[in-house]
Amino acid sequence: MNSTLEEEFLRAFRGSFTSALRWHHLDALWGNVHRDAAGGWFIYALGEEPPELPSDAVQVALFLTHIDQLLREDHAEDYCGIVYADDLSDPSFIKIYDPHNLGVSCGYSKNPPLPGWVMCKIPPVKLDQSLAAAKSRQRWWRKLWHGDS
Repeated sequence: MNSTLEEEFLRAFRGSFTSALRWHHLDALWGNVHRDAAGGWFIYALGEEPPELPSDAVQVALFLTHIDQLLREDHAEDYCGIVYADDLSDPSFIKIYDPHNLGVSCGYSKNPPLPGWVMCKIPPVKLDQSLAAAKSRQRWWRKLWHGDS
């Protein structure tokens, strides 16, 4: 990947984001992504190799269904607050934090945790995953994405 695309991705990754604080905010965000499912979304599970091609609309819909279920089951709170988008109504970059690796994702930290998943319209670059995804998350991703058991 050329350095210009890498810089563009990293600039967007470090940009300004807004939290889908409540579950209805997340529902609205997913609705906006569903309407743009064929819009060239790259879906990247940190700890895996970044995708070289964007997902098709079916893959985007499948991912949204499964990640929504995972978040609601594993983040049993009355609020969401672990999904961030560059623009909730017209997103092009979304960070999804793993409920089992939150650290201080919503507060200030010199070393905030990386999200578990990124959805973006820019080809992603491999991010330093200092905390490797838990084996159960790797199995979940591979089963979802590759049909592995």
